[in-house]
Amino acid sequence: MDSKSFFKLLTAGALSLTALAGCSNDGGGTTDETVSIGLHYELKGDAADYGNAELRGSQLAIKLANENEDYQFTYEGIEYDNGSSENEAITISQRLISDGVVGVIGPSTSAPSAATYPILNDAQTIVVSPSATANNQTLVDPDDPNSDVYEYVYRVCFEDSYQGAAMAQFAVDTLGVQKVAVYGSVSSDYAKGLNTAFTEQLEKLGGQVVANESYQDGDTDFSAVLTSLASQEFDALYIPGYYNEAGLIIQQARELGIDCPIIGPDGFDANTLVELAGADNLNDVYFTTAYTTVDASEKLQAFIDAYTEEYGEAPAMFAALAFDATNLLIEAIEKAGTTDKATVNETIANMEFSGVTGDFTFDETHTPNKSVLVVELVDGVQETAVSVTPE
Repeated sequence: MDSKSFFKLLTAGALSLTALAGCSNDGGGTTDETVSIGLHYELKGDAADYGNAELRGSQLAIKLANENEDYQFTYEGIEYDNGSSENEAITISQRLISDGVVGVIGPSTSAPSAATYPILNDAQTIVVSPSATANNQTLVDPDDPNSDVYEYVYRVCFEDSYQGAAMAQFAVDTLGVQKVAVYGSVSSDYAKGLNTAFTEQLEKLGGQVVANESYQDGDTDFSAVLTSLASQEFDALYIPGYYNEAGLIIQQARELGIDCPIIGPDGFDANTLVELAGADNLNDVYFTTAYTTVDASEKLQAFIDAYTEEYGEAPAMFAALAFDATNLLIEAIEKAGTTDKATVNETIANMEFSGVTGDFTFDETHTPNKSVLVVELVDGVQETAVSVTPE
């Protein structure tokens, strides 16, 4: 399949290009205007696995857009690395405004993302977050559920409360879990939000958390807590946090004889998890995600093939989310037929988007209406996947 046919397959049903047809050039765009899109990611630091995957997803989306002869604009990515720093993320958001970008894709994680929203929103610069999952992330005051939403801020991922509740639902309904030990990070709102939502849903379903332990991001030795947990009775171990620590926790837990199911969030979805935990230890392990290569549709398989050809490895969830986020912005610009940010923003708010991580519209908080998937790892490889909706 050539790149033009592939791109049309990905966007089929999402955008009518009839009104845009009629002229083309060898470069892919039908005007002389080049549209700048900010690609703002964590390319170094604790979240580098996520950021680099998302950068590649965005780069692929831009490459394919520029090869689509039906598109009227040419696109370029203005790339920045925030080094997993909130302060640097703020500085970069100011630079991107000066660069004149129409919109920004990123950052990857919730805290740096939230730091950029007031600045970019005030400048009427569109933000599409691939993976900023923190609860109420898109609200001006996240502590007030009735707060106004940032007018120019969107995300293509579900929020932590939803995936935390979905994992509890899966644990009870599918794994038959009643007693859970939680060992989560206390360093991030991401982990704390997951823990709260998971616990609330588990208790609602008649289960209970029998141990609630914590670690700091950056810790590497978890043996003391895990040794204590190994002497207790529970049906599953829930690890709300990122792959950096989760991989080591899984490896050390298995070595200490904790052989029950280990469950977690989308923060598990990184190649480094396998490197840290070891493939042999990644059995009876499950995590929530917005994307999986298991039973891929034709459109999704086309993306997987193109990404693998481009980068020499299969895409993880974060690459797919960034691919969707970037395509969402590009399709909105094409559908609007202008780079006027207010017009493009209105187009996004009313879009029905068809992506590789699902088809969705936005709710009143600019969060997508999409399902949660739970995947099972067998020797570190995704083996099965089921869709879960919390009751």
